[in-house]
Amino acid sequence: MAPKLSDSVEELRAAGNQSFRNGQYGEASALYERALRLLQARGSADPEEESVLYSNRAACYLKDGNCTDCIKDCTSALALVPFSIKPLLRRASAYEALEKYPLAYVDYKTVLQIDNSVASALEGINRITRALMDSLGPEWRLKLPPIPVVPVSVQKRWNSLSSENHKETAKNKSKETTTAKGRAPSAGDVERAKVLKEEGNELVKKGNHKKAIEKYSESLLFSSLESATYSNRALCHLVLKQYKEAVKDCTEALKLDGKNVKAFYRRAQAYKALKDYKSSLADISSLLQIEPRNGPAQKLQQEVNQNMN
Repeated sequence: MAPKLSDSVEELRAAGNQSFRNGQYGEASALYERALRLLQARGSADPEEESVLYSNRAACYLKDGNCTDCIKDCTSALALVPFSIKPLLRRASAYEALEKYPLAYVDYKTVLQIDNSVASALEGINRITRALMDSLGPEWRLKLPPIPVVPVSVQKRWNSLSSENHKETAKNKSKETTTAKGRAPSAGDVERAKVLKEEGNELVKKGNHKKAIEKYSESLLFSSLESATYSNRALCHLVLKQYKEAVKDCTEALKLDGKNVKAFYRRAQAYKALKDYKSSLADISSLLQIEPRNGPAQKLQQEVNQNMN
């Protein structure tokens, strides 16, 4: 007998958590349900506790493959505390399992508005993007439901709650980048990197260079072997007048492809902006050896020479 469990929501939830960790999802679900009934019977409003219990029971349903009930519980949790990350992620996973890809995409995108470093959401977006491209064609974005705009107050609340988690995430990102440079990416990593790079390219076409930088950076986490991704990110840095960052990215691009004309040209532009005219002319010279009739490079060479005189 466990008499305390009959009158304590907190202990029922804790027992449910332990059962979940032990892989006893049915038992955990039953404990969360008892806690919900007890909480609701009390009549005292505690939306955050109730939301957590719905979200936890949804996790049990998801583990057992009961996606329909998972979605119902996540929706209940979000009705109580809108824009909570865990129920959004669990509902997205359930939608994905049911091949309801547009709805899964919306939930993953909503999570990334709140915290753009959530790895499971980034990975989910990559999978769903490929599925949507395959099923709906190149105009797939036009066929999506509206993506809700996350209020700034929610983002601030999440940032304050998870500042330590963000520090840890930054460390993990650094490790991922180091790992990506130190090993050959898998075929899946290369495909994810390609999708993210293409999303970055689309953002550049729309003039959203800040968001494009984020996409290119995410792409490089999966594969740092694509010279064009570095030179594309360098273009964004140039537009945003982040010249030192542009130089770094062009240098990385040229390590991977010594004949990357765009990298030479963009680094020359960045050096010119930094008034390092000798380095700028050296890059232009290297570019013209590859493409002697490159008009923009010839024009840039004239401009740099004029600045030196």
